Amino acid sequence: MKIEGLLSEKNIALNLDLSSKSQVIDTMLSIIADHEGVNNILKLRTDVFKREEEMSTGIGKQIALPHAKTDAVKRPVLAFATLGNDVNFDSIDNLPVRLVFFLATPENMLSEHLKLLGRITRLAGREEVRRKLLLSRSPSEVLELFREEEKNFPQI
Repeated sequence: MKIEGLLSEKNIALNLDLSSKSQVIDTMLSIIADHEGVNNILKLRTDVFKREEEMSTGIGKQIALPHAKTDAVKRPVLAFATLGNDVNFDSIDNLPVRLVFFLATPENMLSEHLKLLGRITRLAGREEVRRKLLLSRSPSEVLELFREEEKNFPQI
């Protein structure tokens, strides 16, 4: 399992015009609402917002990673978006967010969940990758970037 294998063009949105953390999360939920891995979108929403209340998923470097381990999905679900403007996400470095990864995995996939969070953080933590993601003009460009960046990484 790799990021580029979990993402599809229909789960990638570019240059979204949003203004709040809750708007960002709700938009990411709408992007994956019809994903075949989602069992219950309302429970997923509840679980993601509950996780967000525990601690912000603004992980720094203009990245947000709202996520949940939940029985609202039957397999890992991933979406990605760039934001057309800065959004306050209560990030650990106090920087506004421009890149959003949304991850939901089944409760029984803790190891995979943690490895996917680590992989996303490792890739998106690189300045060059962040720059290319922000400059991407199409979902296919985003997928190709992840394919290229992950080519030497093992499967999760």
